[in-house]
Amino acid sequence: PSSAASDVYKRQDRDGTKIGYDLEILSLLSQTMTIPIIASGGAGTLKHIADAFTIGKADAALCASIFHFGEYTISDAKNFLSKQGILVRD
Repeated sequence: PSSAASDVYKRQDRDGTKIGYDLEILSLLSQTMTIPIIASGGAGTLKHIADAFTIGKADAALCASIFHFGEYTISDAKNFLSKQGILVRD
């Protein structure tokens, strides 16, 4: 049997603040851990999400607040990330 593992890194003090992810820690975790890293806590703009991938080297990003409050749609995020050269799922 196969198993899957990943680690969600969430800065609780950034959750809902929309000031961006902790890119320094994300990058460090991504460089040192062998499992996928999921960024969480702090996304306020589409650039923050892109930065989680390009600077923080995250494998995935959680970004609920910007969608729940209608600031962006999931399509907005996918289009923005795709234009930045970041692979997104259909």
